[in-house]
Amino acid sequence: MLIWLDERTRELRDTQAVVLLRGVIFLLILLALLTSLVELPAFSWLVSTTLPAFFLAIPVIFAPEIRRALEKLGRAGTRPFFFSSNTQNALEIQAMIKAVVTASARLSARQHGALTVLQRTDSLREYADTGVQMNAEVTPELLLQIFFPNTPLHDGAVIIADGKVVAASCVMPLSASGVLNRSPERQMGLRHRAALGISEVSDAVCVVVSEETGSVSIAHGGRMIRRLDSERLENILLAFFRGAPLKTPLEKISRFLRITPGSSSEEEI
Repeated sequence: MLIWLDERTRELRDTQAVVLLRGVIFLLILLALLTSLVELPAFSWLVSTTLPAFFLAIPVIFAPEIRRALEKLGRAGTRPFFFSSNTQNALEIQAMIKAVVTASARLSARQHGALTVLQRTDSLREYADTGVQMNAEVTPELLLQIFFPNTPLHDGAVIIADGKVVAASCVMPLSASGVLNRSPERQMGLRHRAALGISEVSDAVCVVVSEETGSVSIAHGGRMIRRLDSERLENILLAFFRGAPLKTPLEKISRFLRITPGSSSEEEI
């Protein structure tokens, strides 16, 4: 029980919900002090009259967080989308990951920005519908062509599901947390915020290539590991898509990479 509460607390940390909750608590304390320390009959009547309406407004204020919690509850106990029980599927997954890693390495060397979203359990159909439908085989050449600067599909995310490039130039939700604001490199732009955003509302794994520095990052569960080389990137993706029962995947992967969550390492934010 304590472990479960600790995991839920870690998920809520640095989110917009925590900021709103602090504001609500501060407002309630302020109102309690004003009504108890100062004799203001009219103000006390106004507070007692409007307070029930304020509590009814709380579900509206926290609507996105409530929806996210219900989505996580609904997918509890589901198996990974790419979980395979035969050698053929495992080989297809490995080939898909190899193509993504190869393309990311080449894009990094050329400093071409890219955002690749790998679907797992949660469906990304609503986000795929915002882009150009492709349903193509995952190859390094295709990804390189999509993310080549100034091409029609380079601006946006590529969604990969069931071993196929489902859509390109997709619009992703931006992160509402303050994770990137505490980063040593605050110039990270919309691609990184979009990667964190989609990882906050789904269990997708996102691979980001920075257009400014060429560094490769991976995002999952609202957290990001940065400055990955090809070998480490491939190991992380294989760990996610081999069907391992990871309750907190990024923490276990960070431990595998000898990175301690919350440490001063610049590779994780």
